[in-house]
Amino acid sequence: MDFLLTEDQLMLREMVRKFAKEKIEPVASDNERNHRFPKDIIKEAGELGLMGIAYPDTYGGAGMDFVSYMIAVEEISRYCASTGVIISAHSSLVCDPIFRFGTEEQKQKYLPGLLSGEKIGSFSLTESSAGSDSGATKTTAKFENGKWILNGSKIFATNGQEADYFVLIASTEPGAKTRGVTAFIVEAGTPGYSIGKVEKKLGIRSSSTTEIILENVEVPDENRLGELNKGFKLAMVTLDGGRLGISAQALGIARACIEDSIKYAKERYQFDQPIANFQAIQWMIADMWVRYEQSFLLTLRASMMKDRKDNYSRESAMAKLSSSETAMFCANKAIQIHGGYGYTEDFNVERYYRDAKICELYEGIIKINY
Repeated sequence: MDFLLTEDQLMLREMVRKFAKEKIEPVASDNERNHRFPKDIIKEAGELGLMGIAYPDTYGGAGMDFVSYMIAVEEISRYCASTGVIISAHSSLVCDPIFRFGTEEQKQKYLPGLLSGEKIGSFSLTESSAGSDSGATKTTAKFENGKWILNGSKIFATNGQEADYFVLIASTEPGAKTRGVTAFIVEAGTPGYSIGKVEKKLGIRSSSTTEIILENVEVPDENRLGELNKGFKLAMVTLDGGRLGISAQALGIARACIEDSIKYAKERYQFDQPIANFQAIQWMIADMWVRYEQSFLLTLRASMMKDRKDNYSRESAMAKLSSSETAMFCANKAIQIHGGYGYTEDFNVERYYRDAKICELYEGIIKINY
């Protein structure tokens, strides 16, 4: 397996890096501090094809591969992890299951708007009593008079406040646990659908995380996604790709920590010399780079396996575990290198630290090893 990036992938990386540096970096801290969704940036990202990188142009995608998508999410997350997860949740958790499991009619109806960025997607699986245990789903979908009637609530829906379409998991055979859940495409604005609590979070504050309330929401049978009572498999397959999106986000945070730390170490003088001259600082930066490269290679391998249509469930979990730990490790070291200044909002490393923590929580909680 060749781990070198292709010329097209390198060109994409430079394009996304330029976009992120010019458009995202100047407003990232202010947006995050004010919990502001970067609407204009997402619109421009859509115009550049970044909302549908790994999908065929038949449906309005960019026609590139998943490795390219991973590269783009990392570059964006290097400057704003909130923007990275907005794109990641939209693409990995909404566009992917519609593309993989949807009927041709569903693809034609929903993908063009999603892949262009004109429409935003959200994935709704988690409930207050059904996190990792998705078999405990309490939201129900009953088939009556040719329609599905959905009742219940979901929590922690990324992009929940802005989403036009939701891929939502509901119980269609109560008591059957994982063998009795089904996926649906639910359109925001459908009678009975509403946004509940908007979470106030430690980090990634520019992305909205909300509760979704469903009260007798009618969904036509043509909006059932995938096979009846096979929603658990759909969700698990979807989360495999989602973990790679989070891994790429974590890599972006880690790289931001490293690059900012190198810059600061060269500029910060103590004892009549830059602290970059001190071996203790050099060791920390070296350790950060090693962990970043290890995690990058794991993520790249899993992404390549997805492109080859191999089974990559184990590899995506390994990549997500490694990258999320790396992001926290690097964020911690970055604050140490910045000293007391690193604890203030004058430097971005405090934001990186807060953003890094969520990578260890969503898409599968990890065991802390550092």
